[in-house]
Amino acid sequence: MTGTPAWQMSAEALSQAYARRTLSPVEALLSVLERADAVHPVLNALVVRDDTAALAAAQASEARWRRGAPLSPLDGVPLTVKDNLPVAGLPCRWGSRLFADHWPVQDESPVARLRAGGVVILGKTNVPEFTLQGYTDNPLFGPTGNPWAPALTPGGSSGGAVAAVAAGIGPLALGTDGGGSIRRPCGFTGLYGFKPGRGLVPRADGLPALLPGLEEAGPIARSMGDLRRALRLLAPRLTPRHDTPGLLRIAYWRAIGDSPVDAAILARSDAAAERLQAMGHTVAVQPSLPEVEAFNRQAWPVIASTGLAAVLHERIDGCEDALTPAMAALLAQGRSRSAVELFQAQALQRALAQALQGLFAQHDLLLTPASAALPWPADQSHPATIAGQPVDGRGHAVFTAFANGAGLPALAVPAGPTEDGLPVGLQLVAPRGGDALLCAVGAMWERDGAPAWCWPPALDKEELPS
Repeated sequence: MTGTPAWQMSAEALSQAYARRTLSPVEALLSVLERADAVHPVLNALVVRDDTAALAAAQASEARWRRGAPLSPLDGVPLTVKDNLPVAGLPCRWGSRLFADHWPVQDESPVARLRAGGVVILGKTNVPEFTLQGYTDNPLFGPTGNPWAPALTPGGSSGGAVAAVAAGIGPLALGTDGGGSIRRPCGFTGLYGFKPGRGLVPRADGLPALLPGLEEAGPIARSMGDLRRALRLLAPRLTPRHDTPGLLRIAYWRAIGDSPVDAAILARSDAAAERLQAMGHTVAVQPSLPEVEAFNRQAWPVIASTGLAAVLHERIDGCEDALTPAMAALLAQGRSRSAVELFQAQALQRALAQALQGLFAQHDLLLTPASAALPWPADQSHPATIAGQPVDGRGHAVFTAFANGAGLPALAVPAGPTEDGLPVGLQLVAPRGGDALLCAVGAMWERDGAPAWCWPPALDKEELPS
């Protein structure tokens, strides 16, 4: 055994220890499960577990490492899966009473690729109902807390996933991102999170598509190195870049139109922009594109509501009784929309993609905050105000959905904490096909500009079981 508890180790450190035989996958699993037991009463991040199957997978991995034949560098590494991604033999409840008895018999394809690489699947992480909200709470399991401040939300919809990784319940998580659901939660918890470009991570055998063409599966990690290792399994067509990116032209959006942004977030984002400038890159502060505001305000409500209506179309009448008031209202909105409204929303989405193509003709990357708001109380769906101004349910989320709408790769990286100790995240967006460049830039940021990872001190102050 090593001096560092296995639950604190990175995926890279675990695989190195397995290769040296100073730690076994079984020992690592038991350490992580013990940590999960300790933090679950505080965070409620991991809502479905299968310790027996995980132990069997860890034992099989241990045998492979003994033979010197691991399936991948992640063989034996513990990982959690978001509860809207089917895992064979485990329930996939989607945060909804309507799916409380849904037990898939087949892995969704990203899960299958990770399993083929030998990862040890711990279980499923908590989500909001139908993964359509920016916090993590649902009628089946209740709210998930942020490891940095358990009374606050880790965001959503990959809130359980980021809470698990930030708390030590596995060094990696598999999440999904349809409008920022990986990037904003990673920003709230000091993690790295990647939303691949459209189609880079193939998906099949999953739940019905709520946001067709917008939602991608991607990895979440405490380090860029671990994130890239997971992405190599998830995206078999991606050719990693091994060179250091040259000097880059970076556009910087501090706001989206006149939508408010928390002052502490702007301070950390400005400092990051200055850091990139000091590294030799050109950073140009610019106003956001009007097509982003049009997509956020006019297209997104139509796409999200009609998606829910389509998914629930064949459900029996009266399914509204099983929904929370928020989802019932969204369903009613979707059912009231016309085909013309959906067509117009799709036209706005195409205009968005064209406008961003023009932006990237002049710039290599786009930098923004990951979220407009800091974390808010865990049982509230969204902050009522930002920077003293009233906002609606998407006010905190204005920076992220445009990347989904245009199918662009986007990466969340940590920018450092506020004076109160809450993490702040940055978002880096690349043009279509820029996934490898974005990963290389993330590695550069981790090496030259990112704050070092530290464990959330708030958990140390909680009454955790010994």
